[in-house]
Amino acid sequence: MELKNIRQQIDEIDAQIVELFKQRMDCSAAVAESKKNSNTPILNEAREEEVLRGVEERAGVYGNYARLLYENIIALSRELQYGIVNGNSELRNTIENAEQQLDTQSDKWNIACLGAAGSNSHLAAMKFFPNAEISLEKNFDKVFEAVASNKCDFGVLPVENSSAGSVSRVYDLILKYRYFIVGEIDLPIEHCLCAIPQTDISNIEMILSHEQGLSQCSLFISENGYKTKKVGSTSAAAQTVAEEKRINWAAICTKRAADEYNLKVIDKNIQNNDNNCTRFIVISKKAIITESAGKISLCFTLRNRPGSLYTVLSRFASHGFDLTKIESRPIPDSQFDYLFYLDFIGNVRENENNRRMLCALSEELPEFSFLGNY
Repeated sequence: MELKNIRQQIDEIDAQIVELFKQRMDCSAAVAESKKNSNTPILNEAREEEVLRGVEERAGVYGNYARLLYENIIALSRELQYGIVNGNSELRNTIENAEQQLDTQSDKWNIACLGAAGSNSHLAAMKFFPNAEISLEKNFDKVFEAVASNKCDFGVLPVENSSAGSVSRVYDLILKYRYFIVGEIDLPIEHCLCAIPQTDISNIEMILSHEQGLSQCSLFISENGYKTKKVGSTSAAAQTVAEEKRINWAAICTKRAADEYNLKVIDKNIQNNDNNCTRFIVISKKAIITESAGKISLCFTLRNRPGSLYTVLSRFASHGFDLTKIESRPIPDSQFDYLFYLDFIGNVRENENNRRMLCALSEELPEFSFLGNY
């Protein structure tokens, strides 16, 4: 048979499949109305597995392909049903009731961030909230605690560096507190080697900095054979070097921190990557989704069955969401169970299908948190 004729046959089959798919979705809508009237749960895993096994058996040599196809069809059917049965889900209410503006220029806010004056977190907080009062905290836990206690309205935290990767402790705290992410800012990072005025580069033996600063300057440290000491922040490193006045100690910190503590800049741009950049997020106890929001953050656990992560990710793909980050974190006090943190490009207010899909996942996954659209 010629290719042209084969393609014509495929087109005819596809037309039949589309019509049958529409009929199947109409049946799913009817099932939803029945479940709504009888208060029956949407998810019926036993029934779904029965359908999938039957499809796999009937498809013969194409069994695996057919099962994969029907897993997606069933998932879409559930989405439709959730939209009919659970029109006012908790997640839908959160999205619809979220504030729509964040006044970053206001002078009424109090912002929590890591480190002393001049830390990269401090610079990011001032850049995002130029007129706010800044509360400088000793560690990431204290930033979250400041927001939790209402001492501060927002927290600014680093989550990812272009060279050193994710800031694991911050992700653990995001998953612990489940506060909303309401903004983000990318900050170019320029690390400087700084010491007391009497120090010459030949004197230096010990480098102090935050673990991210040490990681981002690992090549410079290795090439010079320096010992390292971790401290709470890059600005805390500058402060410690200034207070200790040891001629053989130096800090990896910002130029602003060096000025703050009267240190001499011995070398500049010592980071591994000239394009070194850190992404900071803004956390809040209340949801804020502005009109320009373009990134969605979620976390969830999965049902323990093969292909469950793929099935969830395919749902996002089918709705046009572009995955930009996935991070798995172990669940405390569990054996090899994980929470998944994901970032997607998208806006939950753009169309009803997006909201319906998220609401469906929030209902059917063992654990699900909408962390923000910003």
